[in-house]
This record gives sequence, structure tokens and C-alpha cells, in this order.
Amino acid sequence: MSEPLSEILARHVAAGTVPGAVGVRGDGTPIAVGFDAPGGAPLRPDAIFRIQSMTKTVTAVAALRLVQDGVLALHEPVETWLPELSGLRALPHPDAPLSEARPAKRPITLHHLLTNTSGYGMMTTDSPLRQAMVDTGMEAGPEPVARGAQDWLDALVSLPLAFDPGDGWRYHHSFGILGILLGRLGRGSTDDLLATTVFAPSDMTDTGFTTRPGQEHRLLAAFRRTEDGFVETEPAGAGFSVAPPPFDVSHSELVSTVADYHAFLRALLDGRLIDTALLAELRRDQVPSSAKTPDSFFPGFWQATGWGYGSSLVTEGPHRGRFGWSGGLGTDFFADPDGSVCVVMTQVEMDEKVFELLGDLQGADAG
Repeated sequence: MSEPLSEILARHVAAGTVPGAVGVRGDGTPIAVGFDAPGGAPLRPDAIFRIQSMTKTVTAVAALRLVQDGVLALHEPVETWLPELSGLRALPHPDAPLSEARPAKRPITLHHLLTNTSGYGMMTTDSPLRQAMVDTGMEAGPEPVARGAQDWLDALVSLPLAFDPGDGWRYHHSFGILGILLGRLGRGSTDDLLATTVFAPSDMTDTGFTTRPGQEHRLLAAFRRTEDGFVETEPAGAGFSVAPPPFDVSHSELVSTVADYHAFLRALLDGRLIDTALLAELRRDQVPSSAKTPDSFFPGFWQATGWGYGSSLVTEGPHRGRFGWSGGLGTDFFADPDGSVCVVMTQVEMDEKVFELLGDLQGADAG
């Protein structure tokens, strides 16, 4: 029998992996284990977390909802709404000198953004493009974005693509572009559009780019593990994730609760957000084998993993067909083909110990 979720979380809290965690498995009620900070108060099940890259699945579903409604098409250029993406230049290979950039062979489409194949993304090798990303402040990291959406996009398009759209895979930046795209469609801000396409239909009351006014006290601090213990990297109830935002954050990432994200997954799997055909596409490996190069992400990533629309999926082994993704501050979700789900949120930046916790969760049955 699978180890109960509460026991997995309690074991890791006792081992010092995280101060506390909130989780839900199957259709259960969220449970909280541990504390809201080292030496702090007991963790509440309705605590608000910075979910970082778990945002990608939410924005992907919002985009697919617009595809379903005929507002967007998967394989049409997005430069109609993002003229900054017209006339792009691409490198012949990701490690090439920037001087070798030439006109891109094809435009960026919604499909490219959803699959991290736009040509923009994190560079894993010491290359001229990686150095240019450092110099322009465009490297991705655990910290909040440091500039508004327009400034961020302008800086990004000043750089060449690592490859022609569709010809490679690099993580992260495509979804910042997607967030900006959602706000360019004439349906209000990105936050407004997410509210109408995802949050309201899923009954997600505590999810957004910032906490709701009056709910700041539920936002946990974020921590990084050091040799001397946990160091706070973002404050509780304050900072970037508390309204009002410092600038246009449509390229940024959400805060949420375990209950909200669980409700999102249930609405997604129950067909309340997108139809079964689009859900099948979200859960299908969309990345060609030629793009799954060893240098595209961390070593071994593609060994039994694919990427659909806004989330990864297991392609081999006992959990084949499972889709899900993590956030850089110790959050994770997955959903199995039988409809069972698991969501866990902590407040510690990803490291080896947090990966061990998530590995224990992934190895257990979701139901």
C-alpha cells in the first residue's frame, strides 16, 4: 500500500527538508504538516504560496480555452498581437557567436510558446547568447521579475533566437511571452483573462499575480537552504506578491493555494475548462526527438519525459501518461490517466532535499 501523503510530508518535515508543507491527494481535503517558517506557527491548510512555474500549466489552459473559442489558433503566428516578434533573427546553433544570427526561417506560433520551442529560453552552456542574457538581465532565476512586461519583452527581442522556432527546446521564457500575449487580445489584462477563462470556472478564489487585499497575512515567506540553515528570500505577507504589483506583471508568476490548484485540476480533468480533444493535446508529448538534446535542460531530463502544452509528462514506466510540473519554490503537482491527482506546496527553493521529497511523492500512487 502506498505511503500516506501525511506520512511522507511529516517524515520530510522531521528530517528538515522543509519547515512545513500543505498537500492533497485524490479528492481529499488539503492537509498541513509542520510550520509556516523555521520555529514559526503551525502551518495553515489555506496558506498562500508562490507557485512559480506551476503557473505555466494555468496560462497554457487559458490559451487553449481561447483556441477552443476561436480567438487563437495553435499554428498561426502570434506577431499579430505581438509585433515585437516580427523580423526576428536566429542563430544557426545555440552556441554560435551572436554575429552569425540571420533571419529566422519561420515566425513564432502559439504552439511554439506552449511547447518551449520558440527559440527563447534558458541557456545551459557557456555561450555568447548566455552571456548576452546575463548582460541584459534576461537570465531566469528564483527571484521575482525585475522589470515590467514591456521592458522585459523589449530586452528579450533584442537578443537572437537560440534556434529557428520549432527546431529546439529551451525552458521558461516562452511562457513569459505567453502571459504578455494573453493581455494583448483585447479582453482586459492578463489577470482579467485568467479570471474569466480559468479562475472563475474552477472556483479559484485565492489565485492571482498578487494576493487579494486583506489576505496578505496568509502569504508565506520563501526560504533558501544554506549551510547555516534556512535564509528568508521573500517576506511573509509582503513584497512583490502583495497588491498592488510594482508594474505590469503579465510575464510573471502566480500565487495560489493547494485547494485552488486542486480545484483547477479537477475542473481541467472534468472538462469544464477545455474539451477532451484539447486536453488530450495538452497531455501528449509535443516535442520532436530532434529537439530533445542533452544540452536543452538538465542532464537526463528527456530519459522518460516529454513536454505537452504547459506541463511535462511521463513517457515510460509505471506512471506513463502522468502529467504535471513543479515550481522553483518547492511546489509540485501531477495527474494520472485515471484522473487521480496530487498537489503539494512548500516554501523552500528547489534543492536536492526538496527534489527527494518530490521524488517520494512521484513514486507513490496519486489516488
